[in-house]
Amino acid sequence: MSHSHPLSILSIEETNLARDVVKAAHPNVVIDFREIFLQEPPKAQLQEFLALEHAGRLSPTTPRPPRLALCQYDVIGVDRIPQFHESVIDVVSQSRVKHTVVGREHHASLTLSEFDVLVDKCMTSPLFQKALSEFDLPEGFEVVIEPWPYGGLDHTDENRRFFQGLCFAQDKRSGNEDSNFYSFPLPIIPVMDAHTQKITRVDRPATGGNGDGLLEQTFKRDIIGHCKSSEYVPELLPEGTRKDLKPLNVVQPEGPSFRVTNESLVEWQKWRFRVAFNPREGATIHDVSYDGRSVMHRLAISEMTVPYADPRPPFHRKQAFDFGDGGGGNMANNLSLGCDCLGVIKYFDAIVTREDGTAQTLPNVICLHEQDNGIGWKHSNWRTGRAVVTRNRELVVQFIITLANYEYIFAYKFDQSGGITVEARATGILNVVNIDAGKVSEYGNVVSGGVLAQNHQHIFNIRMDPAIDGPNNSVVVEESHSVPMNAVTNPNGNFYKVTKQTMERASWIDAAPQLNRTIKMINPHITNPISGNPVGYKFIPLATQTLLADPASVQARRAQFAQHHVWVTKYRDGELYAGGRYTLQSQTEVEGVSDAVLRGDSVVDTDVVVWHSFGITHNPRVEDWPVMPVEIFQLMIRPADFFVANPSLDVPSNKNISSRLADSECCRKSHI
Repeated sequence: MSHSHPLSILSIEETNLARDVVKAAHPNVVIDFREIFLQEPPKAQLQEFLALEHAGRLSPTTPRPPRLALCQYDVIGVDRIPQFHESVIDVVSQSRVKHTVVGREHHASLTLSEFDVLVDKCMTSPLFQKALSEFDLPEGFEVVIEPWPYGGLDHTDENRRFFQGLCFAQDKRSGNEDSNFYSFPLPIIPVMDAHTQKITRVDRPATGGNGDGLLEQTFKRDIIGHCKSSEYVPELLPEGTRKDLKPLNVVQPEGPSFRVTNESLVEWQKWRFRVAFNPREGATIHDVSYDGRSVMHRLAISEMTVPYADPRPPFHRKQAFDFGDGGGGNMANNLSLGCDCLGVIKYFDAIVTREDGTAQTLPNVICLHEQDNGIGWKHSNWRTGRAVVTRNRELVVQFIITLANYEYIFAYKFDQSGGITVEARATGILNVVNIDAGKVSEYGNVVSGGVLAQNHQHIFNIRMDPAIDGPNNSVVVEESHSVPMNAVTNPNGNFYKVTKQTMERASWIDAAPQLNRTIKMINPHITNPISGNPVGYKFIPLATQTLLADPASVQARRAQFAQHHVWVTKYRDGELYAGGRYTLQSQTEVEGVSDAVLRGDSVVDTDVVVWHSFGITHNPRVEDWPVMPVEIFQLMIRPADFFVANPSLDVPSNKNISSRLADSECCRKSHI
């Protein structure tokens, strides 16, 4: 175990060893484990190791950074109220090196076992069953409970750990377990005290429309009589699936162009990086270099929040932090061969923790594959008639998470021109509520009979830890400004001026498409020999809407990272999460990017971190129902004077031997 790479995920043996050390440190008490995963080494120690690795000077006796496991768990006291603990275990020395009682001001993230507890407790709760008895469900329908984070606490709430469920009815008459229960929302929300595991109340949200109050619920026993079935699984579609679609296969007869060695080291074309995985962030990318030159120390999806805009209680609490509340990695899909990824695929497994701390393999949570993304570059010489064209091949590291109704698809894409694209896709099923027959609402859009899809936002955050030709970088904000016509510098009015401003202190900055505002991460000590500019990588912030909730609201206070597009901070070990370490039921963002900026650190020629927030203001449309076509956002991180010419000039200009002309009958039909 002492020879595992410092960035490799914990093995099953290491995870179980860490569990045993924790249990030995807490004798004679009950322990419920939540997470056990790698705590990455202090950066300074990791950099020393990586420098030796890159130089080919590693040996079995090379000193290695400590191999640490972060263990999060509950200690169950005599009052049966759990107390949240964190321990850091050195798995080589088999000792505990740090222990923290987190206390009750913060709440641990949710686990899948708690989902089962909520459902079980609802079904045996007299309070919940009484609420259900007020409705008459059609014969053949059964109640389905969708566990959901409680959101930010109300002022009247005791600071206890709550859990809530959104309720639906599923038509079981088809015999198909995948029949879409979201078509039949029920206007009751059970709330469980997670400490006592008892249903303490059942909230009753309003079902009205425009002009109705915030609290009124139209009472009727036939609560879903105005709803209608909306199926999405192929075998339940009334008209079936299309019959005129012919196969389109990705074929790589000679295998892939990438190789994976040493557990997680990926080499492809001139790229070299490591892939890792943890239960909070999902797939993470480390130690990225291109043609032997350092580009990025670490790249990850840091956080995302989904605040809903329906002010009717209890919907004002409807806000999820999908990475902090439940863990993006915990909710990762087992990716299917030939469906989620195409071509010749390498899969990576993950290790998750059962309630008793035992390690369990989560198979195929990351897929690695190549894909064609259109033309890479092209030029046609009209004088000679010759066209030279290359395809834009990408290496894709992808993982997919399912959080109740929504799916999120995240991909890190590396191209042959030295660029990195971070892509986020949202799909899945809208989270919906019951609305009275014939009514519409300003809080969302009616997408099916009796089904209101509430307006909401999805705001992501990407954390970039650049290492542009070395660890010490600066951040430059580049803008393009129009210049008024004048006789001296702009007599014809066509000139515009490019300005460059180095950020001096940790701060935030917003997108400004009208200025082509560009963020450049540069190495101020290395100059491009052609342009004379410092070498760097750039991105244009995605000019999406920031958080719309009032700044004084709990929604806004606990998601300050979502209120600006770009944050620049100085690196600190362990500072990985834009929304802070503990988001479940938080009242404000603690130890997130806003706190890091408040330190006012210098960010010139130092170890900087750049965070980018972007996302979707999702005002649902009928076409999003019953399953939403993907919404796609791409952050393009591109070299800026990093090279001395187009780095993909040497990409072969080969024809695709499998391409052929469509037959003439097909072409004639397509033009009728």
